[in-house]
Amino acid sequence: MSEFKNFLNEQLQDEEFRKEWENIQPEMDVIRAMVDARISQNLTQKELADRTGINQADISKLENGTRNPSLKLLKRLADGMGMTLKLEFVPKSPAEN
Repeated sequence: MSEFKNFLNEQLQDEEFRKEWENIQPEMDVIRAMVDARISQNLTQKELADRTGINQADISKLENGTRNPSLKLLKRLADGMGMTLKLEFVPKSPAEN
């Protein structure tokens, strides 16, 4: 296991840290999905910017988590990659309730 994963597993034992980590997961999931979709098409941020009309610096901010995207912006990104944006509400597991 990587040093980071070992460190993370250690930190997740702390209840306060674990709650904060779980709270940011939806945002991290969106970021990971955006980056994975772009990379799967071998697109640079600049190429995606050219396709969508979204400034490359703004795409960078979205991908590094310093800007939160609107649904409209996510749809533009999806359209620029020839994809459909799909959002889901998934029931929590009993342990999360």
